Amino acid sequence: MDANIQDKPPIYHELEVKCEKMGFSMPSDVHVGSLLRTLVASKPQANILELGTGASLSLSWMVDGMDRDTKLVTIDNDPEFSKIAEEYFGKDERVQIICQDAADWIKSYHGEKFDLIFADAWPGKYSQIEEILGLLKVGGLYVIDDMLPQPNWPEGHEKKAEGLIRYLEERKDFTLTKIRWSTGIVIAAKKTDTAVIIFETWFERLQLTGPQRSGTVFRSNRDSDHDGKQLVCS
Repeated sequence: MDANIQDKPPIYHELEVKCEKMGFSMPSDVHVGSLLRTLVASKPQANILELGTGASLSLSWMVDGMDRDTKLVTIDNDPEFSKIAEEYFGKDERVQIICQDAADWIKSYHGEKFDLIFADAWPGKYSQIEEILGLLKVGGLYVIDDMLPQPNWPEGHEKKAEGLIRYLEERKDFTLTKIRWSTGIVIAAKKTDTAVIIFETWFERLQLTGPQRSGTVFRSNRDSDHDGKQLVCS
């Protein structure tokens, strides 16, 4: 049923040709792109983030699913990839193309939170994971692919992928779906703020153990953005 996807974005073939000429061996899977387009289309007037622009293949799918009021930020540290994105999407006022190390961008970003984050780079996936999940709105989606073993994985990477999935499964503020399809996809939806989870956990313990010392302080990371905010439970 999904073996032959015909309704690709209009510029998709041109981008594939560029990939071949560049010798880019890690293009986004067409099934992942199709899924991303559908997920983006389900989020009208959204704020979207892509970490890892690459050759703009996944970007083309997401732009194809955007309405006129949706905004998208895409980040890559390779000027050549950013140049391709500028060539095809630079005139689209909805799209912001940033050539910067994603880890640095994540650490310095203090703007509006996102309705959907597609993390296709090391930062925001295998590093800065708490920070990037903190940038999701409640109801927002965190999407990652390449979670099944890939031919280009270095030795030991499978354990990192398994560790990432375990980490996401253990977070109480997210609900998770693992899809054994395409390259292996994980979609995590944010249920509530981390501060609320911390308070609920404290309250549950209080009911089990009785009153605690007045003024117990729990440090909240306000969705893991490390602003040092404190939640005081007297």
